[in-house]
Amino acid sequence: MNVCPSPPLLPWAQARETELIAFIRELVVCESPSDSAAGLRRFMELFADSLGADAKCRRVDTHLLCEFKLPGRKKDGQVLALGHGDTVWPDGTLRSMPFRQESGRLWGPGVLDMKGGLAMFVFAMRALREHNIPVPHRVVMLINSDEETGSRTSRALTEKQALRSKAVLVLEPGTGLEGKLKTARKGIGDYRLRVKGIASHSGVDFEKGASAVLELARQLERIAAFTDLKRGITVNPGTISGGTRSNVIAEAAETHIDARTPRIADAARLDKRFRSLKPIDKRCTLEISGGINRPPMERSAGVVKLLRLAQQAGREIGINVEESATGGGSDGNFTAALGIPTLDGLGAVGEGAHASHESLLTARLADRVVLLALLASRIP
Repeated sequence: MNVCPSPPLLPWAQARETELIAFIRELVVCESPSDSAAGLRRFMELFADSLGADAKCRRVDTHLLCEFKLPGRKKDGQVLALGHGDTVWPDGTLRSMPFRQESGRLWGPGVLDMKGGLAMFVFAMRALREHNIPVPHRVVMLINSDEETGSRTSRALTEKQALRSKAVLVLEPGTGLEGKLKTARKGIGDYRLRVKGIASHSGVDFEKGASAVLELARQLERIAAFTDLKRGITVNPGTISGGTRSNVIAEAAETHIDARTPRIADAARLDKRFRSLKPIDKRCTLEISGGINRPPMERSAGVVKLLRLAQQAGREIGINVEESATGGGSDGNFTAALGIPTLDGLGAVGEGAHASHESLLTARLADRVVLLALLASRIP
C-alpha cells in the first residue's frame, strides 16, 4: 500500500506531552477496580466527559462505546479500538501507590494496564483532527468494564463490534521496554476437576473407602502430561484441595487448572482430552467443568498486514516497530478468533503490570500517539 509521508505529527505530540500526562493522571487517580461498580461508573463518565464534542459516547450496560468525529467525508466501515477501564487494584491503592512522575516514568495503579493506552488513543484522534487528516472509515472505541475478570459481560459486545470492523487495534501495553506489538496470544482455558469418592474410617473400614485424594493425585499425572512445550501447550494444576481429616478416607477433592494453547486446533484437542478423563478407581466419579474462555490469537495474514502498516509508519517517525507473541490473553483473542485482523500491544510502553512497580516510559508517549494516529488513518 502506497502512503504519503506523514505530516509533522511527532513534534505536535511532543509539544503536548505535559497535557497528555495530566490526562493520564486524571484517569489513574479515578480508581476503577473490576469489583467496584461505583468506581467504574465514575471512570466511564470521566472518560466520556473528557472527549466532549470530539466523540459521541454511549453506555452499553457497564461498558462505554465512543465514535470519534474525524476528518473525511465518506466513511466506509469502521475500525475498532479496544480497551478496558477496570484494573486489578482495589480501592485505596493510591494511598500506597500514588500517581507520580519520576525517573522518566509515570507510576501508579493501572497507569500501564491500561489507562495510559486509553489516553494516548484519545490524543491520536485529536492529532488527526487538528491536522485535518482524512480518515476513510469510522473509528469506534470500546472500553469494557470487566476484562481483568474474564470479559464475561463484555465479550458479546466486543464480538458484535468486531464483526462490523475492518480491523481491531488493541490498546494493551506493548511487550517489554521496547514496546513490541503483539501479533499472537495464547488461548486460555480454565478447568476444574472435582473427584467424588467414598468416605470411610481409615482405621476401621479402610477397604470400604475410595479416596478422592488418591484418585485426584493419579489424575494429576495424566493432566500434567497434556503439556507439550514443543507445541507451546502448557497445563498447570494451580490449586488442589480435598479431604477432611487424616483418619478419614477422603470423599471429595478437586483441582483448578490453567491451560494455554497457541492454536485454535490445539485448544479444541486439549478440551477433548479433558472431557475424556476417566476414573482409575471405578468407585470414584469425575466431574470436569470450565473450558476455553479465550481462544488463541493466531498470527494470521490479516494480522501481519496490520503489522507491516505499523512498521511503515514507525519508519517514517524514526522508530523500530517489532513484534512479539505472549502467553497472556486479552480481548484481542476474541476478535482475532472471528477472523478480524487484530493488532495488539499498541498501548503504553513500560513494565510492572499488576505489580507494585507498574509504570510507563514518558519518552515513549509521543511516538506511540503518532503510531496510533497513522495506523488508524491508513487501514484500507
